Amino acid sequence: MIDVLVIGGGSSALCAAIAARHHGASVRLIERAPRHLRGGNTRHARNFRLMHEQPKPWTPDTYSEEAFLQDLISVTDGATDQRLARLLVQGSATIADWLSDKGVRLQRPANTYTSYSQRTAFLLGGGKAMVNALYAAAARLGIAISYESELIGLDCADEHRCRASIRRGSAIEKIVAKAAVVCAGGHQADLDWLREDFGAAVDGFAVRGTPYADGAALRLLLDAGAKPIGDPGRCHIVAVDARGPKFDGGIVTRITAIPHGIVVDRDGRRFADESANVGKSHFAEWGARIASCVGQIAFLILDSRGLARARPSALPPIQADSIAGLAAKLQVDPAALEATVRDFNASIAATDGMSPRRCALAEPPFACYPLRPGLTFTHYGVIVDPQMRVMTNSGPPFAHVFAAGMIMAANVLGRGYLSGLGLTIATVFGRLAGEAAARHAARL
Repeated sequence: MIDVLVIGGGSSALCAAIAARHHGASVRLIERAPRHLRGGNTRHARNFRLMHEQPKPWTPDTYSEEAFLQDLISVTDGATDQRLARLLVQGSATIADWLSDKGVRLQRPANTYTSYSQRTAFLLGGGKAMVNALYAAAARLGIAISYESELIGLDCADEHRCRASIRRGSAIEKIVAKAAVVCAGGHQADLDWLREDFGAAVDGFAVRGTPYADGAALRLLLDAGAKPIGDPGRCHIVAVDARGPKFDGGIVTRITAIPHGIVVDRDGRRFADESANVGKSHFAEWGARIASCVGQIAFLILDSRGLARARPSALPPIQADSIAGLAAKLQVDPAALEATVRDFNASIAATDGMSPRRCALAEPPFACYPLRPGLTFTHYGVIVDPQMRVMTNSGPPFAHVFAAGMIMAANVLGRGYLSGLGLTIATVFGRLAGEAAARHAARL
């Protein structure tokens, strides 16, 4: 018998486990991945969003509670539970200090090459450094951690006990706990489940995060009577380098230089205006557009000036001295691509300098980044109450089952996205869920 079983190995699970242990509970954490791949999508994180009424060493200026809340309501078009949203925003005000106390280090803007951010704090060393710091903190607190441990059964029928079945290699382990906190992420890595909503196009997707977020724990919760929320067919998807891995490419495969060139399909034709949105969110719009292309493939074409303005990428661009030469390397019809470039250049000339962000594609060498849609997460999970208890289809919540992180993110993020919000959801709600689970266990 243990007090709290935490299912998952990313930042939400770690925060839940540490918070529960701080409240006196005995804690066991099970992580599906092997040790060297532990941490879920947090390994690819860079920053998290936090409200601050006064300047902080890692976030200058201010970002008020109401400003944060309005940003969230705006980006979701109102698809957010405002009780939980306010809990999230208020919790974000103290999470940076809480994480720092556990060994997570944050960057100071004066000592970094990252962009100035009024709304987010950047992790020193990135998400993997954060994961390592939190695992070290968990070990110091005596939290039992098991890797390569897959949840294959979860019995919530007994109001006072959770019974979990864990597969480790060829062995099945039975665990009984007074409370369980499920932090195993969404179902974005289960291609068969994705095909139910996205069809065969899924075969052309890249899954940006861990391959272990396959929704197994989510299915078990739903089978046990948990109430779902969101739409499994709605997702956050961005433009990524098509040459990246199918899984786990992370942020380094994202392509952000689209406003500096043109995007064409396999026939060498443009299918949208690259300059319509040059803000930080443009790559998310392009993810959905590329998903609609034949074969879920497109090509970003740049000349030397556009390439110079592009951010460094994990993989080098494909280059040639002529558009026809570049088309041959891409296996695109050279005549079609040349005609597209001529038409684009003529449209730029017709503006007579009135479009300062756009230049004709005229200066060799010419370059290309092949593009695919990169799936980050789906807007689907289970409903929770303000105590992070999982709600049931029959009405009341489970008394002893809690959830945090992306498995319940659709409560506050029913659509859209804000930079750094995923890590804020994980850490704030993870801490709240761990505390609530420990309080419940203490009453038994």
